[in-house]
Amino acid sequence: MLEEYLTPAEVAKILKVSLNTAIRRFENVTGVIDLGNPEKMHKRRYRTLRIPRSVLNRFIANNRVA
Repeated sequence: MLEEYLTPAEVAKILKVSLNTAIRRFENVTGVIDLGNPEKMHKRRYRTLRIPRSVLNRFIANNRVA
């Protein structure tokens, strides 16, 4: 079965957080695909993340407030 990949904007909407917060939370998580370019001198890094639904579900389960 194919994995569903979400954009940071879709994840931000699901988690009810800002786009920047969603990017910060998932930028270094295992399983997230970073399609962007590395940062170069005098040029800001361009980042395109794709977050698998399974990674999002695992994040929600691990960060659930009891």
